[in-house]
Amino acid sequence: MTATAAAAAVTTLDGRALAQLRETVHGEIILPGDTEYGEARKVYNAMHDRHPAIVVRAAGVADVITAVDFAREQELLLAVRGGSHSVPGFGTCDGGLVLDLGRLRGIRVDPERRTVRAEGGCTWRDLNHAAHAFGLATPGGAVSSTGIAGLTLGGGLGYLNRRHGLACDNLLAADVVTADGTFVTCAEDRDAELLWALRGGGGNFGVVTSFEYRLHPVDTILGGPTFYPLDADVMRGYRRMIAERDEDMGALLAVLLGPPAPFLPERWHGRPLSAVITCWTGPEEEDERVRARLAELGPVVGQSLGRMPYPVINTLFDDDLPPGLYHYWKGHFSRELSDEAIDVHLTYGETMPSLESETVVFPIDGACHRVGQQDTAFAYRDASFATAIGPSFTDAADREANIAWTRGYSAALEPHSAEGGYVNFMDTDDQHRVRANYRQNYERLTRIKRRYDPANLFRLNHNIAP
Repeated sequence: MTATAAAAAVTTLDGRALAQLRETVHGEIILPGDTEYGEARKVYNAMHDRHPAIVVRAAGVADVITAVDFAREQELLLAVRGGSHSVPGFGTCDGGLVLDLGRLRGIRVDPERRTVRAEGGCTWRDLNHAAHAFGLATPGGAVSSTGIAGLTLGGGLGYLNRRHGLACDNLLAADVVTADGTFVTCAEDRDAELLWALRGGGGNFGVVTSFEYRLHPVDTILGGPTFYPLDADVMRGYRRMIAERDEDMGALLAVLLGPPAPFLPERWHGRPLSAVITCWTGPEEEDERVRARLAELGPVVGQSLGRMPYPVINTLFDDDLPPGLYHYWKGHFSRELSDEAIDVHLTYGETMPSLESETVVFPIDGACHRVGQQDTAFAYRDASFATAIGPSFTDAADREANIAWTRGYSAALEPHSAEGGYVNFMDTDDQHRVRANYRQNYERLTRIKRRYDPANLFRLNHNIAP
């Protein structure tokens, strides 16, 4: 759809309803032709060049209710945008209404209860900054500009999972605007089924206007990347290190091309490498032991490892992954990092398509395994690793080559992976995997969907159809 077609879609709306929307909303209403429209329709992933009929930048919960009611009554496709990082582009649409929560950024930390209440437009940079002032944190993300909403609703992978669980495991309560415009506060003691569904079930059940999380004592950490040659022995060494079950070792494994960084010798720039991105939350007096353990994995060709405030670890990839790149991802769960899977990573690592691309393996054992498979919507509590195949590129002309490379890589991993994958690593062509992603929890999710969104207003997501 073009901007002209989007403008034409506006003319088909009920004029009085549109006028009332303008009068009621305290935030911004942006239409095709408005000066702000070009910027307002953009999302993080440049793959999705779409033209909504209306963008509502909500100023508060009342605006969210109004926008949801308007979309439902006018039978408009509704896209809900939090941090805008949705790789499948679910934060935008053609000819519909985009509800942008980006102005909802309020945060309140309760240091005595060790909780934080954050609005739905917050990013992890916002939340980490607020909580760190009290020496506290909650699990979430590896890129600070990621929205808390999408990451949490999909489960929530990051550096603190082994010690403190997934982001969704730390979700205590949420305020939600449901499809009929009702405002619901769900917690363990009220609307508990809705809270259960939000813990990994995606954006299927409403617009979450605020999240309440449990916080944990996390202040400074030993963090940063250690680079090695792309070698099977390094990956097997990483596998052994994770098997030691030291939950303070929040280490991610990456396959990538050597960045032009000052701590990496020039001869390694642009060459296929493996890296371990460390987030050690244990005592500082054990830092040298951690450094020695990393040195045992293989020949270190570059390293930037040091003490830092916890929020800093979430910013290390921000400059490499700015808004406006093209992204196409795939995700897999696995019980082990098998030799066969390592061979696949080596094969495709040798042909990594760009400096911005990388494959990341997240360990999800420890505290993640102490939650039952049916205790939250996130079903893969028996998986020990989640793999993200994440090519990113700067030129639209490289689209087909990157998609083909990713699909080939994903297909090669399938025999060594579970059937489903992490929903936040899925792309637009993965809808057929949704049932497998939720396994034994899928039928319960459909029942909750029928209760809160029987007409499937919230369908721009990895959809659980009512």
